[in-house]
Amino acid sequence: MELTVDSYSIAPIQEKDAWRLCDFVVINEDYLKAYFPETLRENLTPTLAELFVHRKQRQFHQKDEYLFVIKENVNRTIVGLIYVKELLKKPGQGELAYCIGYQYANKGLMTKFVRAIMAWCFTEAMLTSLQIIVHESNGASIRVAKKLGFNFVGLLTNEHRMPDGQLADMQLYELEKKAFSLN
Repeated sequence: MELTVDSYSIAPIQEKDAWRLCDFVVINEDYLKAYFPETLRENLTPTLAELFVHRKQRQFHQKDEYLFVIKENVNRTIVGLIYVKELLKKPGQGELAYCIGYQYANKGLMTKFVRAIMAWCFTEAMLTSLQIIVHESNGASIRVAKKLGFNFVGLLTNEHRMPDGQLADMQLYELEKKAFSLN
C-alpha cells in the first residue's frame, strides 16, 4: 500500500527504511527529543533503527500499531512519520502522532499527509474515531489538528514526560469518522 500526496509517498515502514530513518532522527534530534523521545532513542544508530523497523513491521502486521514513513518521490529521503497507535485501548479508536523534518515544516504538508492517513484509517483500518494528543507548546501540531476538524476535548493531566523530566499536561483532540471530510 502506498499513498501519493503531491511529490511525496506515504507507505508502511519497510526494512529498507532503517538507514534513512536513522538519518531522519539524527537530523531532527532537537525536535524529536521533546515530542518523540522514544523514536529518537530507538533510532540513533543504524543497528537500533533496524531493530525498531522489525518491531514496527511486526506491530503493523498484527494490527497493534501502524507506522507510516513519508518520503520524497525523487530521492526517497524520509521527510516525516505518522503513527496510528493506541489501537487496543478502545475498539474502533486510534491515536495519530506525526512529525516532519525541520526542512519541510510550516509548509502545510503535514496536514495533507495526515488527511491521507485519516482516510486510510476510516476505510481500511475500519476505525470510527481518531485522537491527537499534543503539548500546548507544539503549535504546529495543534494547527494540523484544527485544520483537519479535530475538536478539543480537554486536558490530560501529567500525560507526557518532557526532556527535563517534568510531567506535562497534554491537550486531547478527537474526530469521529462521520465528521471526516477529504476536503
